[in-house]
Amino acid sequence: MRHAGQARGVAIGMATVAVVCELANIWVTAQLPPSPYTPLPFAPEDMAGTAFPVFGAILVHSRPRLVIGWLLCAGGLSAAAGILAANLHHHLYGDPPLAWRPFVNLTWNVLQLTLGVLLPLLYPTGRLLSRRWRWVVGLAVLGMALDWAAVLGGQKAFREPAHWMVSAAMALAFLSLAVRFLRGDAVERRQLLWLLVALPGLLVPWMLGDPVWWVATLFIPLIPAAIAVAVLCHRLFGIDTLISRALVGTGLAIVMTGVYVAASAASSLFLSAVDPVAGVAAAVFAGAAFQPMRRVLQRGVDRLLYGSTGVPEALAGRLRHRLQHADPVHGLLATLETLREGLSVTGVAVELDGTTTTSGGIGAPARTIPLVWHGEPVGLLLVGPTDRRRFPAAHDERVIATLTPYIADAAHAVRLTAALQRSRERILTAREEERRRLRRDLHDGLGQSLTGMAMAVNTARLAVRGSPEHADRLLAGLRAGMDAVTGDIRQLVYGLRPPALDELGLAGAVEELAGTPVEVSGDLSGLPAAAEVAAYRIVQEALTNARKHSGATRVTITLRRDDRLRVTVADDGAGIPPDARPGVGLGSMRERAAELGGTCVVRDAEGGGTVVHAELPL
Repeated sequence: MRHAGQARGVAIGMATVAVVCELANIWVTAQLPPSPYTPLPFAPEDMAGTAFPVFGAILVHSRPRLVIGWLLCAGGLSAAAGILAANLHHHLYGDPPLAWRPFVNLTWNVLQLTLGVLLPLLYPTGRLLSRRWRWVVGLAVLGMALDWAAVLGGQKAFREPAHWMVSAAMALAFLSLAVRFLRGDAVERRQLLWLLVALPGLLVPWMLGDPVWWVATLFIPLIPAAIAVAVLCHRLFGIDTLISRALVGTGLAIVMTGVYVAASAASSLFLSAVDPVAGVAAAVFAGAAFQPMRRVLQRGVDRLLYGSTGVPEALAGRLRHRLQHADPVHGLLATLETLREGLSVTGVAVELDGTTTTSGGIGAPARTIPLVWHGEPVGLLLVGPTDRRRFPAAHDERVIATLTPYIADAAHAVRLTAALQRSRERILTAREEERRRLRRDLHDGLGQSLTGMAMAVNTARLAVRGSPEHADRLLAGLRAGMDAVTGDIRQLVYGLRPPALDELGLAGAVEELAGTPVEVSGDLSGLPAAAEVAAYRIVQEALTNARKHSGATRVTITLRRDDRLRVTVADDGAGIPPDARPGVGLGSMRERAAELGGTCVVRDAEGGGTVVHAELPL
């Protein structure tokens, strides 16, 4: 921490010295005659001497160990010191050949080495691509040594080779950015794209030369600003949108200019006597070509940024179409394939309840994203590393944010399908178990009881004449046995279907069960027997939970029939605990609804308490 604090202090000091030099240079420049080379009241070195050290200090303050910030500070300080020394010498001594002054030459060499060679070689990681690129630095140093030999030793023959060696080293250094882009991962490519946005404004006017070279001066601060954003917060901004708008705008300007010039030339050729008509015709042709050309350029830029799949919105439209024509399992695979193509990664996968659905080769996942469906976690999305054979989406967060809801929907559908399958299996198992229980109860219970009662009847018939007292005892036992058999039969019947449903109807049976009035909407007569039993059992389980767990003092039950039977049980209890796990009761309610193709949802009430709402198709 102590060394980091010292580093920050040094960087801030360098930026402060550079700004002081620029303030001093403002006064010195005001004493000099206007420059014949630029209409601006300042030189490119002034802009570099102010912007580079300031943004360099910001980088060092956040990342003291990253060499990029130090290069910005050193290059910017050398630019500020060099332009101040040159202008001050010019102000004091007139117009001697300042380019050969040692101090000015030193600052210029430092500027070239730090910002022209080392910065592109090390950006954005602070490390060379490989050791083989060190010779580029050696080439630049050798060229600068020859330049010093020309300055100090008067060897003017060294000036031309020195210039070409330094220029070649700078060109190779910028070439390394392209190599790094091809070899880099998604993060490095995004960081390089930020620099790509800022460079054209600097390089294009400089390459055009007179009389527009000075426009590049205005774009110099964009370079350190883009570097700072790329290093510190490259994920916060839509770089793909910025690049797309810039490329489309530039292409339109070029194409429209060409269309206008061509239309003007053709109109002038055929309508040479009517010059105003030629101008109008050129404008009409250019306007007519604007929208078609914009669409063509936009598609080309989208293909460059996102591959063959297009922009996130187009991906979403394609995904919706595929989901509408696929079952849940194939729908999930379709979403994963679309996301893999949109992100240009090696593979994506979804983890659901211990199972994994994969598209492509996932390997070690580069990112893990939770999938949430209406506030309920449904699984995890695993995104593999970038496929280096393709240009990845420049800002893949937009693609992920656009497509993740569809993936969550597809994952939820898969979960529902699996849950429905498990529910059907449990229903079949429960039915067979119920049949087995009925068989056992009938055979071992009622069967044995009736056999014993038949034997008791025969014994009583034999004893009725010789021992009336013994016969009477046998008949009394027979009567008690018949009462027990009757109770067993009632229990079996109640387990199959509550008798109150047949006696009182659904509303009356629920009122008897709850002990409170039931709000009824619609005609509940003629309901399917399965729907009546399911609704009754759901209400029974909801009442049990309200009385045992919630501490409710009031329960409201609503039965409503329209296109389906809707059952609502609301209480004023404590609600659902945050760490509550679904128990057997909640599971049985959902399964009873799912048996009929309906739903059962348990949630917290807005004013407190719990609401159980089931919808059963009729």
